[in-house]
Order: sequence, then C-alpha cells, then structure tokens
Amino acid sequence: MVEQTTYGIGMTVELPYEKAVERIRTELSKEGFGILTEIDVRATLRKKIGVNFKPYIILGACNPTLAYQALTEEPDIGLLLPCNVIVYAAEDPQKSVIVAIDPIEALDLTGNIRIRPIAEDARQRLVRALDAVSEPSDTRAYTPGG
Repeated sequence: MVEQTTYGIGMTVELPYEKAVERIRTELSKEGFGILTEIDVRATLRKKIGVNFKPYIILGACNPTLAYQALTEEPDIGLLLPCNVIVYAAEDPQKSVIVAIDPIEALDLTGNIRIRPIAEDARQRLVRALDAVSEPSDTRAYTPGG
C-alpha cells in the first residue's frame, strides 16, 4: 500500500534493490512514463567524494502527454519536471524503498489552478505504478530512511 509523506508517495517492498528498480521501470512504462534521466547516487558519491553509500537511484520519469498539457498551461513548469522516482536499498537486503514525488504537492507550487487536474492524473498513474510493483501482502508502510 502506498503511503503519503509531506511531498512524496512511497512504500517499502519485499524485493532486492535491482529487482525493485526493474519492476518500477516496467510499471512506470505501463502508465505512460518514460525515464528521461537516471542518476546512480551510489556511483556518483563514490566517484566524487569517495564515500560508500547504499544502492540508490533517482529516475526522472516523464509522461509526455501530461508534460505537454502542463507546459501549455504554465511554461515555467519545466522547473518542476520530470517526476522524480527514487529507489534505494533498505537495511534488509531483501527489501527496497520506492518513493515518487507527489505531483500534486510539487505542481501546486505554481499557484495555477488549471494545473491541478494534470497533477491529479499524474499522481494516480504514479500510485498505480507503485501499487503494481508488489502484491499488497509483500509491502509494508513506507518509513523515511527504510
């Protein structure tokens, strides 16, 4: 079950990190999202500052139709796009945390009420993708920090 945080929607799944990344990619694709950017946080931190961090990836997910609608209503909204989805390894190596930015919270920053239905559509799609990653019996409530 997807849980709400202040600015995100997420859950902990009973899947190892690599499998969780694979599954969320698949489910995002089914909801019309492509991955525009990908940041391997662990590799970047190792390379840039020599620290060892848990497996952690940031996926910049974009639904082109929704992005077009939002950009048409609010040209500067590109500052808030794409929808970031993170996956990171939980303390238990058989579990991972998957969290997406809540589009409603992010896009409400515009103050443009015409954006709200687009944000709601994006949020519904992200929730469906998150829910589909794992069966309800294989999830537990999302807790920041895993």
